[in-house]
Amino acid sequence: MSSSSLVVEPAATSLEGYVGFDTITQQIEKKLLKRGFHFNVMVVGQSGLGKSTLVNTIFASHLIESKARLAADEPTRQTTEIETVSHLVEENGVHLRLNIVDTPGYGDQVNNENCWEPIIKYIKDQHSAYLRKELTATRERYIQDSRIHCCLFFISPTGHALKSIDIVVLKKLSEVVNVVPVIAKSDSLTIEERQAFKQRIKAELVFHNIKLYPYESDEDDEQEQALNESIRDLLPFAIVGSERNVVIDGKPVRGRRNRYGIINVENEEHCEFIYLRNFLTRTHLQDLIETTAQIHYEAFRAKQLLAIKESTHPGSSQGNFAVSSQSNLNDGHSHSIASSNNAKSPTNSSHAMSVSSPTIDSPA
Repeated sequence: MSSSSLVVEPAATSLEGYVGFDTITQQIEKKLLKRGFHFNVMVVGQSGLGKSTLVNTIFASHLIESKARLAADEPTRQTTEIETVSHLVEENGVHLRLNIVDTPGYGDQVNNENCWEPIIKYIKDQHSAYLRKELTATRERYIQDSRIHCCLFFISPTGHALKSIDIVVLKKLSEVVNVVPVIAKSDSLTIEERQAFKQRIKAELVFHNIKLYPYESDEDDEQEQALNESIRDLLPFAIVGSERNVVIDGKPVRGRRNRYGIINVENEEHCEFIYLRNFLTRTHLQDLIETTAQIHYEAFRAKQLLAIKESTHPGSSQGNFAVSSQSNLNDGHSHSIASSNNAKSPTNSSHAMSVSSPTIDSPA
Protein backbone atom coordinates (compact mmCIF):
# COMPACT_ATOMS: atom_id res chain seq x y z
CA MET A 1 0.00 0.00 0.00
CA SER A 2 1.42 3.37 -0.97
CA SER A 3 1.86 6.01 1.66
CA SER A 4 -0.38 8.38 -0.30
CA SER A 5 -3.40 6.12 0.29
CA LEU A 6 -3.05 6.20 4.07
CA VAL A 7 -5.60 8.25 5.95
CA VAL A 8 -3.83 10.47 8.45
CA GLU A 9 -5.79 11.73 11.43
CA PRO A 10 -5.33 15.52 11.58
CA ALA A 11 -4.07 17.11 14.76
CA ALA A 12 -6.14 19.86 16.36
CA THR A 13 -4.27 23.14 15.95
CA SER A 14 -5.19 26.47 17.47
CA LEU A 15 -4.90 29.66 15.41
CA GLU A 16 -2.74 32.56 16.53
CA GLY A 17 -4.85 35.08 14.70
CA TYR A 18 -8.04 35.53 12.66
CA VAL A 19 -7.80 33.85 9.25
CA GLY A 20 -11.36 34.17 7.95
CA PHE A 21 -12.33 30.73 6.73
CA ASP A 22 -15.24 30.78 9.16
CA THR A 23 -17.06 32.79 6.48
CA ILE A 24 -17.33 29.67 4.33
CA THR A 25 -20.90 29.13 5.56
CA GLN A 26 -21.82 32.61 4.33
CA GLN A 27 -20.14 31.89 0.99
CA ILE A 28 -22.11 28.65 0.62
CA GLU A 29 -25.34 30.38 1.61
CA LYS A 30 -24.77 33.12 -0.98
CA LYS A 31 -24.24 30.60 -3.78
CA LEU A 32 -27.21 28.49 -2.75
CA LEU A 33 -29.50 31.51 -2.52
CA LYS A 34 -28.48 32.56 -6.02
CA ARG A 35 -29.17 29.07 -7.39
CA GLY A 36 -32.40 28.46 -5.48
CA PHE A 37 -33.83 25.19 -4.20
CA HIS A 38 -36.04 22.38 -5.52
CA PHE A 39 -38.73 20.57 -3.56
CA ASN A 40 -40.98 17.96 -5.14
CA VAL A 41 -44.11 16.77 -3.33
CA MET A 42 -46.45 13.97 -4.39
CA VAL A 43 -49.94 13.52 -2.96
CA VAL A 44 -51.45 10.02 -2.94
CA GLY A 45 -54.85 8.91 -1.70
CA GLN A 46 -58.41 8.17 -2.62
CA SER A 47 -60.52 10.80 -4.34
CA GLY A 48 -62.32 13.35 -2.20
CA LEU A 49 -59.85 13.47 0.72
CA GLY A 50 -58.73 17.05 0.11
CA LYS A 51 -55.25 16.43 -1.33
CA SER A 52 -55.15 19.64 -3.37
CA THR A 53 -56.65 21.70 -0.56
CA LEU A 54 -54.03 20.54 1.95
CA VAL A 55 -51.11 21.41 -0.35
CA ASN A 56 -52.56 24.88 -0.90
CA THR A 57 -53.03 25.28 2.85
CA ILE A 58 -49.47 24.22 3.69
CA PHE A 59 -47.87 26.72 1.30
CA ALA A 60 -50.43 29.47 1.96
CA SER A 61 -51.18 30.02 -1.73
CA HIS A 62 -53.32 28.62 -4.53
CA LEU A 63 -50.90 26.21 -6.18
CA ILE A 64 -53.11 23.42 -7.48
CA GLU A 65 -56.72 23.34 -8.61
CA SER A 66 -59.06 21.43 -6.35
CA LYS A 67 -61.31 18.81 -7.92
CA ALA A 68 -63.95 19.24 -5.21
CA ARG A 69 -67.49 20.17 -6.18
CA LEU A 70 -68.53 23.69 -5.23
CA ALA A 71 -72.24 23.00 -5.67
CA ALA A 72 -74.47 19.96 -5.24
CA ASP A 73 -75.55 19.95 -8.91
CA GLU A 74 -71.96 19.92 -10.22
CA PRO A 75 -70.64 16.65 -11.69
CA THR A 76 -67.96 14.82 -9.72
CA ARG A 77 -64.46 15.76 -10.89
CA GLN A 78 -61.46 13.48 -10.46
CA THR A 79 -57.79 13.40 -11.34
CA THR A 80 -57.62 10.81 -14.10
CA GLU A 81 -53.87 10.84 -14.71
CA ILE A 82 -50.72 11.96 -12.95
CA GLU A 83 -50.45 15.74 -13.21
CA THR A 84 -47.51 17.97 -12.29
CA VAL A 85 -47.67 21.68 -11.59
CA SER A 86 -44.60 23.81 -10.98
CA HIS A 87 -44.40 27.10 -9.10
CA LEU A 88 -41.53 29.40 -8.19
CA VAL A 89 -42.18 30.79 -4.71
CA GLU A 90 -40.08 33.30 -2.78
CA GLU A 91 -39.84 33.97 0.95
CA ASN A 92 -37.36 36.40 2.50
CA GLY A 93 -34.98 36.13 -0.45
CA VAL A 94 -35.12 32.33 -0.63
CA HIS A 95 -36.37 31.02 -4.00
CA LEU A 96 -38.01 27.61 -4.02
CA ARG A 97 -39.08 25.78 -7.18
CA LEU A 98 -41.99 23.74 -5.92
CA ASN A 99 -43.23 20.83 -8.02
CA ILE A 100 -46.50 19.25 -6.92
CA VAL A 101 -47.48 15.87 -8.37
CA ASP A 102 -51.18 15.06 -8.13
CA THR A 103 -52.07 11.41 -8.63
CA PRO A 104 -55.37 9.74 -9.59
CA GLY A 105 -57.35 8.53 -6.60
CA TYR A 106 -56.47 4.87 -6.21
CA GLY A 107 -59.05 2.36 -5.05
CA ASP A 108 -61.87 4.23 -6.83
CA GLN A 109 -62.56 1.48 -9.36
CA VAL A 110 -64.39 -1.82 -9.07
CA ASN A 111 -61.18 -3.66 -9.96
CA ASN A 112 -58.23 -2.04 -8.13
CA GLU A 113 -55.63 -4.67 -8.98
CA ASN A 114 -52.20 -3.05 -9.37
CA CYS A 115 -53.78 0.42 -9.31
CA TRP A 116 -50.65 1.73 -7.57
CA GLU A 117 -48.27 0.78 -10.40
CA PRO A 118 -48.50 4.10 -12.33
CA ILE A 119 -47.51 5.95 -9.15
CA ILE A 120 -44.50 3.70 -8.45
CA LYS A 121 -43.49 3.85 -12.11
CA TYR A 122 -43.59 7.65 -12.09
CA ILE A 123 -41.31 7.83 -9.04
CA LYS A 124 -38.82 5.42 -10.59
CA ASP A 125 -38.98 7.25 -13.91
CA GLN A 126 -37.75 10.41 -12.19
CA HIS A 127 -34.80 8.46 -10.74
CA SER A 128 -34.10 7.05 -14.19
CA ALA A 129 -34.19 10.51 -15.79
CA TYR A 130 -31.75 11.84 -13.18
CA LEU A 131 -29.41 8.87 -13.69
CA ARG A 132 -29.39 9.37 -17.46
CA LYS A 133 -28.40 13.00 -16.98
CA GLU A 134 -25.61 11.96 -14.63
CA LEU A 135 -24.21 9.46 -17.13
CA THR A 136 -24.16 11.73 -20.17
CA ALA A 137 -20.72 12.71 -21.50
CA THR A 138 -21.49 16.42 -21.19
CA ARG A 139 -23.49 16.93 -18.03
CA GLU A 140 -25.50 19.96 -17.08
CA ARG A 141 -23.81 22.13 -14.49
CA TYR A 142 -26.84 21.84 -12.26
CA ILE A 143 -29.12 18.88 -12.98
CA GLN A 144 -32.79 19.76 -12.63
CA ASP A 145 -34.01 17.55 -9.81
CA SER A 146 -37.42 16.00 -10.52
CA ARG A 147 -37.05 13.17 -7.98
CA ILE A 148 -39.92 12.97 -5.50
CA HIS A 149 -38.71 14.19 -2.10
CA CYS A 150 -41.89 13.65 -0.12
CA CYS A 151 -45.07 11.64 -0.62
CA LEU A 152 -48.06 12.71 1.43
CA PHE A 153 -50.22 9.61 1.85
CA PHE A 154 -53.86 10.41 2.67
CA ILE A 155 -55.80 8.04 4.91
CA SER A 156 -59.58 8.11 4.93
CA PRO A 157 -60.99 9.06 8.39
CA THR A 158 -62.96 5.86 8.88
CA GLY A 159 -61.96 5.54 12.52
CA HIS A 160 -61.58 1.77 12.17
CA ALA A 161 -58.32 0.58 10.57
CA LEU A 162 -56.28 0.81 7.40
CA LYS A 163 -57.82 -0.79 4.34
CA SER A 164 -56.01 -3.72 2.75
CA ILE A 165 -55.23 -1.63 -0.31
CA ASP A 166 -53.77 1.12 1.92
CA ILE A 167 -51.34 -1.37 3.44
CA VAL A 168 -50.23 -2.65 0.03
CA VAL A 169 -49.70 0.85 -1.38
CA LEU A 170 -47.85 2.00 1.75
CA LYS A 171 -45.46 -0.97 1.52
CA LYS A 172 -44.78 -0.27 -2.16
CA LEU A 173 -44.30 3.46 -1.68
CA SER A 174 -42.08 3.21 1.41
CA GLU A 175 -39.52 1.27 -0.65
CA VAL A 176 -38.96 4.08 -3.16
CA VAL A 177 -39.89 7.40 -1.52
CA ASN A 178 -40.18 9.25 1.80
CA VAL A 179 -43.77 8.61 2.92
CA VAL A 180 -45.56 10.90 5.38
CA PRO A 181 -49.06 9.61 6.26
CA VAL A 182 -51.89 11.98 7.18
CA ILE A 183 -55.45 11.37 8.34
CA ALA A 184 -57.53 13.55 6.03
CA LYS A 185 -60.52 15.56 7.23
CA SER A 186 -59.81 14.59 10.83
CA ASP A 187 -62.50 16.99 12.07
CA SER A 188 -65.00 14.24 11.24
CA LEU A 189 -63.62 12.30 14.24
CA THR A 190 -63.82 13.15 17.92
CA ILE A 191 -60.57 13.56 19.85
CA GLU A 192 -60.99 10.10 21.41
CA GLU A 193 -61.83 8.46 18.07
CA ARG A 194 -58.88 10.17 16.40
CA GLN A 195 -56.42 8.99 19.03
CA ALA A 196 -57.71 5.41 18.93
CA PHE A 197 -57.56 5.45 15.12
CA LYS A 198 -53.95 6.62 15.19
CA GLN A 199 -52.97 3.86 17.60
CA ARG A 200 -54.57 1.20 15.39
CA ILE A 201 -52.71 2.58 12.37
CA LYS A 202 -49.39 2.57 14.27
CA ALA A 203 -49.97 -1.06 15.30
CA GLU A 204 -50.67 -2.07 11.70
CA LEU A 205 -47.57 -0.29 10.43
CA VAL A 206 -45.44 -2.17 12.96
CA PHE A 207 -47.15 -5.49 12.19
CA HIS A 208 -46.53 -5.14 8.44
CA ASN A 209 -43.01 -3.75 8.98
CA ILE A 210 -43.67 -0.56 7.02
CA LYS A 211 -40.86 1.96 7.53
CA LEU A 212 -41.94 5.56 7.22
CA TYR A 213 -40.02 8.83 7.24
CA PRO A 214 -38.21 10.06 9.35
CA TYR A 215 -35.85 7.10 9.53
CA GLU A 216 -33.59 6.24 12.43
CA SER A 217 -29.93 7.12 11.86
CA ASP A 218 -26.78 6.81 13.94
CA GLU A 219 -25.52 10.07 12.38
CA ASP A 220 -28.20 12.15 14.11
CA ASP A 221 -27.22 13.97 17.28
CA GLU A 222 -29.33 13.82 20.44
CA GLN A 223 -31.37 16.88 19.49
CA GLU A 224 -32.20 15.48 16.03
CA GLN A 225 -33.06 12.08 17.49
CA ALA A 226 -35.41 13.68 20.02
CA LEU A 227 -37.08 15.75 17.27
CA ASN A 228 -37.52 12.71 15.01
CA GLU A 229 -38.92 10.68 17.89
CA SER A 230 -41.51 13.37 18.59
CA ILE A 231 -42.47 13.32 14.89
CA ARG A 232 -42.83 9.53 14.88
CA ASP A 233 -45.10 9.80 17.93
CA LEU A 234 -47.39 12.15 15.97
CA LEU A 235 -47.62 9.98 12.83
CA PRO A 236 -50.01 9.86 11.13
CA PHE A 237 -50.78 13.58 11.31
CA ALA A 238 -54.47 14.26 11.88
CA ILE A 239 -55.09 17.28 9.69
CA VAL A 240 -57.75 19.63 8.36
CA GLY A 241 -57.15 21.77 5.28
CA SER A 242 -58.86 24.96 4.20
CA GLU A 243 -58.15 27.67 1.64
CA ARG A 244 -60.78 29.97 3.08
CA ASN A 245 -60.50 32.48 5.89
CA VAL A 246 -62.94 32.64 8.75
CA VAL A 247 -63.05 35.39 11.36
CA ILE A 248 -62.32 34.45 14.98
CA ASP A 249 -62.29 37.28 17.54
CA GLY A 250 -62.02 39.80 14.72
CA LYS A 251 -58.98 38.09 13.19
CA PRO A 252 -59.11 36.17 9.88
CA VAL A 253 -57.65 32.65 10.10
CA ARG A 254 -57.57 29.60 7.83
CA GLY A 255 -60.46 27.43 8.87
CA ARG A 256 -63.84 25.84 8.26
CA ARG A 257 -67.21 26.76 9.69
CA ASN A 258 -69.84 24.12 10.42
CA ARG A 259 -73.05 23.95 12.43
CA TYR A 260 -71.13 23.22 15.63
CA GLY A 261 -68.60 26.01 15.40
CA ILE A 262 -65.37 26.96 13.64
CA ILE A 263 -62.39 24.69 12.93
CA ASN A 264 -59.13 26.69 13.01
CA VAL A 265 -56.58 24.65 11.06
CA GLU A 266 -53.69 26.36 12.88
CA ASN A 267 -55.07 25.64 16.34
CA GLU A 268 -53.23 22.69 17.93
CA GLU A 269 -56.36 21.78 19.87
CA HIS A 270 -58.37 21.37 16.65
CA CYS A 271 -55.93 19.41 14.46
CA GLU A 272 -52.24 18.70 13.87
CA PHE A 273 -51.85 20.75 10.69
CA ILE A 274 -49.35 23.13 12.26
CA TYR A 275 -47.09 20.20 13.24
CA LEU A 276 -47.20 18.87 9.68
CA ARG A 277 -46.40 22.27 8.16
CA ASN A 278 -43.50 22.90 10.53
CA PHE A 279 -42.20 19.40 9.87
CA LEU A 280 -42.31 19.75 6.08
CA THR A 281 -41.04 23.31 5.74
CA ARG A 282 -39.23 24.44 8.88
CA THR A 283 -37.34 21.43 10.26
CA HIS A 284 -37.08 18.59 7.70
CA LEU A 285 -37.28 20.10 4.21
CA GLN A 286 -33.54 19.79 3.53
CA ASP A 287 -33.38 16.37 5.16
CA LEU A 288 -36.19 15.13 2.91
CA ILE A 289 -34.15 16.21 -0.12
CA GLU A 290 -30.94 14.63 1.19
CA THR A 291 -32.64 11.39 2.22
CA THR A 292 -34.12 11.04 -1.27
CA ALA A 293 -30.66 11.35 -2.81
CA GLN A 294 -28.73 9.28 -0.27
CA ILE A 295 -31.18 6.43 0.34
CA HIS A 296 -33.86 6.01 -2.31
CA TYR A 297 -32.01 7.29 -5.37
CA GLU A 298 -28.76 5.64 -4.30
CA ALA A 299 -30.53 2.27 -4.00
CA PHE A 300 -31.99 2.72 -7.48
CA ARG A 301 -28.63 3.81 -8.92
CA ALA A 302 -26.77 0.90 -7.33
CA LYS A 303 -29.31 -1.55 -8.75
CA GLN A 304 -28.88 -0.16 -12.25
CA LEU A 305 -25.09 -0.14 -12.18
CA LEU A 306 -25.01 -3.60 -10.63
CA ALA A 307 -27.08 -4.85 -13.57
CA ILE A 308 -24.30 -3.63 -15.88
CA LYS A 309 -21.62 -5.37 -13.85
CA GLU A 310 -23.48 -8.66 -13.67
CA SER A 311 -24.12 -8.72 -17.41
CA THR A 312 -20.48 -8.03 -18.34
CA HIS A 313 -18.99 -10.94 -20.31
CA PRO A 314 -16.18 -12.89 -18.61
CA GLY A 315 -12.71 -11.56 -19.42
CA SER A 316 -13.97 -8.18 -20.52
CA SER A 317 -13.26 -6.37 -17.25
CA GLN A 318 -10.07 -4.74 -18.61
CA GLY A 319 -11.97 -2.12 -20.53
CA ASN A 320 -12.98 -3.59 -23.92
CA PHE A 321 -16.54 -4.69 -23.43
CA ALA A 322 -20.04 -4.41 -24.77
CA VAL A 323 -22.91 -4.59 -22.36
CA SER A 324 -26.58 -4.69 -23.02
CA SER A 325 -28.62 -5.28 -19.89
CA GLN A 326 -32.27 -5.25 -19.05
CA SER A 327 -33.07 -4.45 -15.43
CA ASN A 328 -36.55 -5.31 -14.25
CA LEU A 329 -37.62 -2.82 -11.58
CA ASN A 330 -40.62 -4.82 -10.39
CA ASP A 331 -42.91 -2.21 -11.89
CA GLY A 332 -43.09 -3.54 -15.41
CA HIS A 333 -40.72 -0.81 -16.61
CA SER A 334 -37.36 -1.94 -17.99
CA HIS A 335 -34.30 0.25 -18.43
CA SER A 336 -31.51 -0.61 -20.82
CA ILE A 337 -28.04 0.70 -20.12
CA ALA A 338 -25.41 -0.03 -22.72
CA SER A 339 -21.71 0.76 -22.64
CA SER A 340 -19.23 0.12 -25.43
CA ASN A 341 -15.61 0.78 -26.36
CA ASN A 342 -14.61 0.71 -30.00
CA ALA A 343 -10.87 1.05 -29.38
CA LYS A 344 -8.87 -2.03 -30.36
CA SER A 345 -5.75 -1.25 -28.37
CA PRO A 346 -5.73 -2.09 -24.65
CA THR A 347 -3.71 1.05 -24.07
CA ASN A 348 -6.57 3.22 -25.23
CA SER A 349 -8.53 4.04 -22.09
CA SER A 350 -11.32 6.09 -23.65
CA HIS A 351 -14.81 4.66 -23.43
CA ALA A 352 -18.12 5.68 -24.93
CA MET A 353 -21.11 5.19 -22.72
CA SER A 354 -24.68 5.53 -23.81
CA VAL A 355 -27.83 5.21 -21.79
CA SER A 356 -30.97 4.03 -23.48
CA SER A 357 -34.26 4.41 -21.63
CA PRO A 358 -37.78 5.53 -22.45
CA THR A 359 -37.99 9.29 -22.89
CA ILE A 360 -39.15 10.90 -19.66
CA ASP A 361 -40.12 14.54 -19.42
CA SER A 362 -39.01 15.91 -16.08
CA PRO A 363 -41.32 18.41 -14.40
CA ALA A 364 -40.28 21.97 -15.16
